[in-house]
Amino acid sequence: MPSNPLLNQLPSYQSLLYRRKQSTRGSGRDQRASTSRPRIGSSSSGRWAGISAETRSPDPTPQRPARELPVNMKEKRLLARLHRAHSVSSLLLHCQPDKKLESIHSLPDLKGKFGTGILSYFSFLRFLVLLNFVMFVLIFGFITLPVVISSYGFGNCTSSYTDVSDCTTYPSSSRQGLVLFHQYIIDLLSGTGFLEETYLFYGYYRVSTVHFTKFMYNVPLAYLLVTIGYLLLSLLWIVKRSVEGFKQNLVQDQDRFQSFCNKIFAGWDFCITDENAARLKQSSLQYELKTDLEEERIKQKIAERTLAEKGRIYLLRLVLNLFVLGVLAGCFYAIYRATIYSQEQATLIKPKNFILDLLVEYLPSIVITLANFVTPLIFDMIIQFEDYTPAFEIRFTLMRCVFVRLASIGVLLFSLWSQITACVEPCPCGYNHKLYPCWESRVGQEMYKLMIFDFIIIAAVTILVEFPRKLIVMHCPCALTMWWGQQEFAIPKNVLEIVYGQTICWIGAFYCPLLPAISTIKYFIIFYIKKVSLMQNCRPSTRPFRASSSNFFFLAVLLIGLAMACVPVGVSIAQINSSKACGPFVNYTTSWEVVPNTIDQLPPSLRSFFHGVGSEAFAVPFFVVVCMVLFYFIALAGAHKRVVNQLRDQLIMEGRDKRFLIQKLYQAQKESWMSPQHRSGSGISQPLGSGQLSGVFLEQHTGANMTHA
Repeated sequence: MPSNPLLNQLPSYQSLLYRRKQSTRGSGRDQRASTSRPRIGSSSSGRWAGISAETRSPDPTPQRPARELPVNMKEKRLLARLHRAHSVSSLLLHCQPDKKLESIHSLPDLKGKFGTGILSYFSFLRFLVLLNFVMFVLIFGFITLPVVISSYGFGNCTSSYTDVSDCTTYPSSSRQGLVLFHQYIIDLLSGTGFLEETYLFYGYYRVSTVHFTKFMYNVPLAYLLVTIGYLLLSLLWIVKRSVEGFKQNLVQDQDRFQSFCNKIFAGWDFCITDENAARLKQSSLQYELKTDLEEERIKQKIAERTLAEKGRIYLLRLVLNLFVLGVLAGCFYAIYRATIYSQEQATLIKPKNFILDLLVEYLPSIVITLANFVTPLIFDMIIQFEDYTPAFEIRFTLMRCVFVRLASIGVLLFSLWSQITACVEPCPCGYNHKLYPCWESRVGQEMYKLMIFDFIIIAAVTILVEFPRKLIVMHCPCALTMWWGQQEFAIPKNVLEIVYGQTICWIGAFYCPLLPAISTIKYFIIFYIKKVSLMQNCRPSTRPFRASSSNFFFLAVLLIGLAMACVPVGVSIAQINSSKACGPFVNYTTSWEVVPNTIDQLPPSLRSFFHGVGSEAFAVPFFVVVCMVLFYFIALAGAHKRVVNQLRDQLIMEGRDKRFLIQKLYQAQKESWMSPQHRSGSGISQPLGSGQLSGVFLEQHTGANMTHA
């Protein structure tokens, strides 16, 4: 059969020929190797060949030691060496299943069994471990270490210069006399007692300057700059990691047709190696397609709504959102009352009962945890009646949960500050010194208790809820347990837990400088707790999360937590009077006052420079320039978007042109073969598969028109 030279030049045909050549070479190479092995084995003769054959051949009799064989010493050594190599290889073969069981807990295996969304969660958790460790290194290197050095005679301690003597008194919180053992446990869990007078809390840093041989180290300025530094470092690091995920997420959410194509043709996760995970991934893709179709149906339903239906649904949403606001107000009021009661009881030094004292100390943390547990259940019930699209339901519920978790910390701090700033006139110290002689340490203790209680809850849920649930499902096969099933590893819920803890760390690091070290240890342990729980107790979520969208979602929630953390820290630095009896800022009215005082001590040229930068003459033009730069980049992004749309349209037109040209080429070829001159030629027939090729071209052309219609 003669071949067509034009069709043979198509890229698909050339690729097919290349693959055939590669397969032919590979088969020939394998054949040559298989034929060469017997020749090499047969050509080897002599004593060594016999020995190797004997060692390779199975011997039904028990193997004798090498020293008992009737051969010379050289051959005995060779046999002993071969025996050792054989035993080592057999040992490695026996150890392979154990190694496989050991490596099942690695991150690639987690990705292979549960998908890329789970891998993104654990990568995010590992990132937080590294971030907290860097924060701890900054705080320890620039704050804790100089204060520790000053305690050995290298620096001078701060002394309050205020005229009011009552504001400088700071009574010791250490327990005197006979102390029961459970009181030490309460101190360890709540940060009071002996733990309050350590480098863990703000009040123990009472050094103003550390004199070295060539320079003087300003501890208050370093304390403030390090606080600003780790917040800025966290912001830059999070933004850098979120840029790539934002790009991919923007591309995926740009076009609904593109989303359908990605799910159908590129939605499979080829990292999955487990059969159950593959079956779950199939159902997840099916769920995604159903969700997208449901969204299209709801959008069409929304477009067809009448004015009366719109008024009814908007009125229903208004009523439900008012109910949500009522639930939030009730939760926040409960947190406020619990905080006030806990602070009032803390001032009464009357030890009653170990359990009761511990509950009073942790009462705000318990109420916050209950609010974080109950409100998501209420939100899941309410969102079903608001008639949103499925994707918007998930996002809206998550944003409500984020708001509850972060706002609960804000309500706790507001309750504390309302007690700290409430003092009877006249107020010589600027704050309630009678109840809070060192209010920064008290706030640090509350953050410390939130951190410890959050870790206890995560560990307790894993051990006391998820593991027994798995045992019940496995060993009690009934209809109820089968419907209940194993615990689902919900990625958004777990992300909210660790973002909540990281927000506590950002807020509490100013009042409890070594809190990032505790957070590093906490997340390190949680990393392995979650890994073991995922492999042993949980099943993947039915709502899948891609790696790109997961990374962007995680970091977006973390940015919200960072913004929430900056507000109370900034207010306490700039607005609330610092304690006069403890901490490095006893000589200043507020913590921010150390900055202008330090600038006033600089040389005149630097002083005038900083004053000029902080003046309105510099701030207004700088703001205008920043706005112009932002406007330029926004316009540039819009131009790039238009160019991308033009290129996309051009690619579509080029694809249509190629199909049109190929169809015309086939028609011309068919007419040439159907001409009388070619029919009269002997031994010339129609090209192979021309009818099939026509059907393929026509089918592609029709499908393309249907797709782009």
